[in-house]
Amino acid sequence: MMRSLSRRPRLHDFSPNLVCRDCKLQRLRFASSVSAPARPPISGLAALSSRRLLSVTGPDAAKFLQGIITANVVSSKGEPRTGAFYTGFLNATGRVLYDVFIYPVRGGSSGSAQEGDGFLVEVDAAQINALAKYIKRYKLRARVALRTIDSSEMTVWHAWNDTPGSRFDVTADESRIIFEDPRAPGLGCRVIQLAGQKPPEVDVDQATEEAYTIRRYLHGVAEGQDEILRELALPLESNMEHMNGIDFHKGCYVGQELTIRTKHRGVVRKRILPCAIYEKDKAAPPSLHYEPESGSPEALTADMIPTETSIGRFGKRGRSAGKWLRGVGNIGLGLCRLEIMTDVVLPGEQAAATFKDGDEFELEWGEEDNKSSVKVKAFVPDWLRRSLDEQQR
Repeated sequence: MMRSLSRRPRLHDFSPNLVCRDCKLQRLRFASSVSAPARPPISGLAALSSRRLLSVTGPDAAKFLQGIITANVVSSKGEPRTGAFYTGFLNATGRVLYDVFIYPVRGGSSGSAQEGDGFLVEVDAAQINALAKYIKRYKLRARVALRTIDSSEMTVWHAWNDTPGSRFDVTADESRIIFEDPRAPGLGCRVIQLAGQKPPEVDVDQATEEAYTIRRYLHGVAEGQDEILRELALPLESNMEHMNGIDFHKGCYVGQELTIRTKHRGVVRKRILPCAIYEKDKAAPPSLHYEPESGSPEALTADMIPTETSIGRFGKRGRSAGKWLRGVGNIGLGLCRLEIMTDVVLPGEQAAATFKDGDEFELEWGEEDNKSSVKVKAFVPDWLRRSLDEQQR
């Protein structure tokens, strides 16, 4: 049975009452006794139980979605798009509600021949009912039908093959949709199995969703509302424009005003970045690598750190350098201030004024007399650095 990341004991799951140092260490040893997930296989196929599908069909489906998502539903030739794409739903103030994949389907492919042409919307499983409710709020008189797809009907998978010279080789047909993930190079492919739960037969290892999650963290890709915080995260800070999720040339959509204004007049000073944590008496890691073995029994791991824990300068006071989002083992994601935690030069600035090579940062949480802390280092993925450089030219 697949083991979920959320099932692993976390430090902040325990009682917040003050405890002695020996009891604290005992609790840490218990949390660490559940071994961290193994390194992801070089090639794999993982079922994603954390993702669900919503069917949006009807004569007005394309026009309707066009007004409430950040990507363009219409191709450059003015025709509805036929290929899958990544996008997001925003609220009126431009904050992310849901990050999604959208799959155009022909009549019958979405589960019922009577539904007609339309779209499958893949969303965080915990948010599917909220998304359906949100869409109905804008439906009004649009000829659109919504249906939540049960996991017994269709399933979401992710596949990858990092073997040099190889690729994931499965052909799309009437039983499945194959879609190369556009968020980061080399991340892999989405597979939507339309005919029940049976996965495609491929020559790769069967992998867990944790393996997929670790690969996402290593690529610096956030997903779902545990990481792209609902009604708090901004799409540009979540790198959605660099992950092919925003079309800045399309017409109006909900939340467009702030997104366009930030794009053309503002500076994005914070972005979601992959991070590595390490013990306070250790040297900072030179590169981002996943290490399933945490070392000593009392060592802290990334999934013990509460979401939105502030990142501060190690041994110094001052403004927050960012906040922690989520992690596993020794890696995770953080919303990081670029000019403080990285060497990225922001537009209009001569240099990264506050960042200095060798600066160290820490995460600290817990009660005043019973705090836990680790050091943390942010990394800028190559794909994001290249995209930021191209954006500034």
